[in-house]
Amino acid sequence: MHRDDVAHLDRLARRVDGPGPVTVLDPLARNLLAADQAAGLGPAGGKWSVTGSEIILYGGGLSPYVPNTVSVETVPAVGYTNLQWRHPTFHGIPVVAGQTYTWWAPGLVASGAVMMSARVAWYDASRTYLSTSAAPAAGVPLVAAAPVNAAYVQPYVAFTAKGVWELGPSVFAAGDIAAALLAGELPPGEGTPPFSITRYSHVATDGDGAYRDIGLELVEVVTA
Repeated sequence: MHRDDVAHLDRLARRVDGPGPVTVLDPLARNLLAADQAAGLGPAGGKWSVTGSEIILYGGGLSPYVPNTVSVETVPAVGYTNLQWRHPTFHGIPVVAGQTYTWWAPGLVASGAVMMSARVAWYDASRTYLSTSAAPAAGVPLVAAAPVNAAYVQPYVAFTAKGVWELGPSVFAAGDIAAALLAGELPPGEGTPPFSITRYSHVATDGDGAYRDIGLELVEVVTA
């Protein structure tokens, strides 16, 4: 690895900038949402958030494998109310600045939910809001590049009318997979779980010392 990459991993491994945990973004993952979240199943706590009692999610609390239904009870004076997809550990789904991502909630679209276009809110590493990206029209996936300094993203939908709809599947993926989604592909969620670095080593490779071999042992952080 190059020196700059080594320095970045070294700071993470030695917890220079904070105690962790860390996460790993798999470039081959087709859906960065957790499996149950991507399928719209199970208890809503830790997976979705709403404003007050404007939206109620019900059904999923009965079992981890029961679909959720969204009931929009009230639309405030601003004309919309948001349902946000949460990350169970971080301020949002971890992202890389400059990389392209795709976000869509095809389950709600198929249910006929009355919504604005798909949207995401970007945040930096200090959890400071940066900007919002929106799809060009309602009912189609959003494809957008993470802005400079982006570290987290919070995908959401904005309902503009009262109603009851099945939540169904959703997708947040690295890269532009809009065409595949519109063709009917629904990749299962793989998640971005938190990890703790429990073992770390690095040694210089042969040559002029411009490169290092890095060894990291990661253990997934779970709660009881």
